[in-house]
Amino acid sequence: MAGRLRTRLNNGDTLTDRPDFALVGVLRVPELQSSPWRAIYRRVLIALGALFLAAAVVYIDRDGYSDSQGDGVSMLDALYYATVSLSTTGYGDIAPVTPSARLVNILVITPLRIFFLILLVGTTLAVLTERSRQAFKIQRWRRRVRNHTVVIGFGTKGRTAVDAMIGDGVPASEIVVVDTDQAVLDTASSMGLVTVHGSATKSDVLRLTGAQHAAAIIVATNRDDTAVLVTLTAREIAPKAKIVAAIREAENTHLLRQSGADSVVVSSETAGRLLGIATSTPSVVEMIEDLLTPEAGFAIAEREVERDEVGGSPRHLTDIVLGVVRGGKLFRIGAPEVDAVEADDRLLYIRRVGE
Repeated sequence: MAGRLRTRLNNGDTLTDRPDFALVGVLRVPELQSSPWRAIYRRVLIALGALFLAAAVVYIDRDGYSDSQGDGVSMLDALYYATVSLSTTGYGDIAPVTPSARLVNILVITPLRIFFLILLVGTTLAVLTERSRQAFKIQRWRRRVRNHTVVIGFGTKGRTAVDAMIGDGVPASEIVVVDTDQAVLDTASSMGLVTVHGSATKSDVLRLTGAQHAAAIIVATNRDDTAVLVTLTAREIAPKAKIVAAIREAENTHLLRQSGADSVVVSSETAGRLLGIATSTPSVVEMIEDLLTPEAGFAIAEREVERDEVGGSPRHLTDIVLGVVRGGKLFRIGAPEVDAVEADDRLLYIRRVGE
């Protein structure tokens, strides 16, 4: 069954075989500057401002200009002259004839013409090179990405997971978000996250995220069956990555485990337990939320054993220790296996945020 499932998931175009420029719009590396369309809009306004400024200067000194038709220079004529002058067209039907008008052309119109051309050329180059710059950034990112975290699904669960990681000090540049909704990917990109548009049930989409080099993969999809498919695909691509998956129903936990998930979080049951506790002891729920929120109050953290703590009881340490991780297995305080702390252990403890 797993073999047929993998075959079905691997069907379709292979994104990883496409050239980098063909991935623009699928994989997005966040920009540090403002949107190019906003830059174009701003530059167009500046160019129009320069145009009207030149027209105003010509109109104020309209007596110094000669019209080939012998008429006086109107405001429309001044705007026409400024347009053909700044664009270097120069038909010659309106020309400065007095010394003052020619001096104004030297000191004002010519600098405005140069500024106008630089502005238009810069905008054109920015638009033409945007796709090439994004392709270059994608190429560089794919070559360097290692030991990052891939978050599949950027709904409530995925976004909260990202907030928690950033709150714990994980750089946004080390998080990649996968989703099929471009609107939520735009939100993720505005947070400085790398985004990939596509379905994570396809292996080539996951390879595009660099999942084969990832340290952790978070599966936060909206459906349990999708979570199983994604976990199965992710484990095949990234056999060494830590995969954490969220599901709604506890009865699907064994499916996630069989698919390769290291940890499974049952969102509906966890929320239900908190709701039940809140009816009798709401302060307990408040404390649990405090422990799960890294920005303020207390937080659950993990650290190495210090040299002077080796051989001592975890109950007697300065920190409030909840458990000991030994050989990749968690032992809770009180277990006979962890009466004495060993050098290679890691302590799960409560720390005050800011320490």
